[in-house]
Amino acid sequence: MGGSGKLGSACIDALLEDGWTVFNFDLSPPREPKCRFTRLDLTDYGQVVEAFAGIDELHDGVDAVVHLAAIPGATHAGNAATFVNNITATYHVFQAVKPLKIHNVVWASSETLLGYPFNRPPVYVPLDEDVPKLPEVAYSLVKDLEEEMAVQFCRWDPGQKLIGLRFSNVMSPDDYADFAAFENDPASRKWNLWSYIDARDGAQAVVQALAYDRPGFEAFLIAADDTAMSTPSLQLMDVFFPGVEVRSEIEGTAALCSIAKARRLLGFTPRHRWRDHVPTPPTAS
Repeated sequence: MGGSGKLGSACIDALLEDGWTVFNFDLSPPREPKCRFTRLDLTDYGQVVEAFAGIDELHDGVDAVVHLAAIPGATHAGNAATFVNNITATYHVFQAVKPLKIHNVVWASSETLLGYPFNRPPVYVPLDEDVPKLPEVAYSLVKDLEEEMAVQFCRWDPGQKLIGLRFSNVMSPDDYADFAAFENDPASRKWNLWSYIDARDGAQAVVQALAYDRPGFEAFLIAADDTAMSTPSLQLMDVFFPGVEVRSEIEGTAALCSIAKARRLLGFTPRHRWRDHVPTPPTAS
């Protein structure tokens, strides 16, 4: 679901490479067709059930669901519209897989439920899955509620697997040309502690989450292992969030959110960094 977007398109590539037969259900057609596309409105429960159970000659049922479809951020629509659309879509996905016994579901949660846009300092760094959830806007409030729904759906069916991937700000290689400008305005990126994730690495995490074979709910932070900056990470913290507890060693431009859990349980290792695509600007003094 949601295979026409930046992350969704990368996921289709990765899933096809991994041997999956993929169907893209989305409101908008993809720019580049890579698999069968069917228009779907996730706010219509009947359409969601039909998409999973089978549509004529398209398929006669699916083995797994990747749900990436949503209004993608806090400023893309009004708060009420974002809340109603996103919570309804995810509830429909979770509910529709239940009677069809589709136990392998991965969906896009978000880093934003950990306190972004950090008008108040983070509780500690590097952020991890144990940071208290502190949604500050309607978009992240929905992500918090989606994770709580996942807990309860898995309680109702102990065989159900629902994995929420808390993606950082998704970037494609074309986006990296803008990164050099961040050095001149580091405040513009403090909203998510200068974090990002390459869409191809996000797709890698989706494939690995589908292969994860333990039922139940799990959440994973999915981010690059470096920041979007050339200024050292602890120097940025000293300027913007002085006094925040540093719980583990952070060297150079290492990320301020931890992907240790995803490394340990999913085998996730970022392969793509912005520095591989553009010249690194001089470090700020």
